[in-house]
Amino acid sequence: MTSGTRLPGAITLVSLLIATHAFAQTDQPLTSSPLASTAEIAEQPQSEKPEQPAHTGFGAIVRGTASDFASFPRRQSTWVILAIGGAAAAAAHPIDDSVNAHLQGSDAAKSFFAAGKVIGSGWFLGGTAVGTYLIGRYAMAPTGGKTNKVSHTGADLIRAELVAAALTYGIKISVRRDRPTGECCSFPSGHASGTFAAASVLERHFGYRNAWPTLVIASYVAASRLHDNRHFLSDVLFGSALGMASGWTVVGRHGRESFTLLPAPIRGGVMVTVTRVPSPGTVVP
Repeated sequence: MTSGTRLPGAITLVSLLIATHAFAQTDQPLTSSPLASTAEIAEQPQSEKPEQPAHTGFGAIVRGTASDFASFPRRQSTWVILAIGGAAAAAAHPIDDSVNAHLQGSDAAKSFFAAGKVIGSGWFLGGTAVGTYLIGRYAMAPTGGKTNKVSHTGADLIRAELVAAALTYGIKISVRRDRPTGECCSFPSGHASGTFAAASVLERHFGYRNAWPTLVIASYVAASRLHDNRHFLSDVLFGSALGMASGWTVVGRHGRESFTLLPAPIRGGVMVTVTRVPSPGTVVP
């Protein structure tokens, strides 16, 4: 049996385990009305931008990264995001080949997606994170303690990329799914996880309105991997979720949010709604 035939069952099993874990952690009864929950969420303020730490030196980054790995499985948001990503990957698996086939053969699309390979590479993402950190650390004056906004952002980007890369390649080696071109290892997409990890960090630092271009870029990079025939749709969907979970782990201790999964009956079946309650005392922009 090949890795390709094992993947649907593996994704489904992991999704069910993650969803069970997420349901078990929620504090809100499953009988609550999704409409009432949505109304309550609308009245809740959005989360604040992260507070600036006193130190962002090398030692602080090392200690913070170690703490990130320990915190990753403990955060409820991790399991909610991975449950959604796993379910999406399982749903997309049957159409993986047809999606890639439809994206091949266009010279215009080839030119449009050419930059995705570079932008989503580890060298580019890591270099950008390290460069941001060094500029803030050594070329800008501290604005509080021994750090400033730029070095803080760079440090968080470094930590997010390290967490996302380690988890991504750990899963790649474990699953060993062949790429569309035949070589190992396809699942999940490292380009998608890396760019979405960075986008998640920047969204928290600068807010939705200022950071939305990074989410667009992350989506562009993920789509480019399909056109380049390096990944399947299920690879980039789960990779994107893994990157978001990694980034939110790093910035999560800047403020806590609660995530709740709620089943809601619909005609012909049941849907699951995901709600987020930001930390108390935050201000709506």
